[in-house]
Amino acid sequence: MELDPRGQRLAAVITSAVIIAVLATGSGRLALAQAVVFAVTALDPRKGPYAYLYRTLILPRLGPPAEREPAAPVRFAQTVGLVFLTVSALGYLTGLTALGVVAAAFGLLAAFLNAAFGLCLGCEAYLAFRRLSAAGRA
Repeated sequence: MELDPRGQRLAAVITSAVIIAVLATGSGRLALAQAVVFAVTALDPRKGPYAYLYRTLILPRLGPPAEREPAAPVRFAQTVGLVFLTVSALGYLTGLTALGVVAAAFGLLAAFLNAAFGLCLGCEAYLAFRRLSAAGRA
């Protein structure tokens, strides 16, 4: 499965906005909602709600992408986001606000780098792990 990278950038923009709202409001429920989005998207990046928005509202105006990217690194990145926002939600919902803030901030950093510069930290980590595991078998 391959994905349109422009859709991933849009998802990162929306995710950044959601996490900024989490940090501004201290809402554990909003962090949990974003964690659910990450969970759905980690299972199948084409099925996530932000991918749906991209496919229905943006893609028809842009046309097909010039290139596509593999889904596996994106799925890994979404799983990493799921971990950060789940920890954030648990922090906020249990009164460990500092934990909620720190975990959300890490999630925001990753989402912002992808949104602003196209740098997907989770994708890069996935590729690095793949290289290390291949080197270990050689």
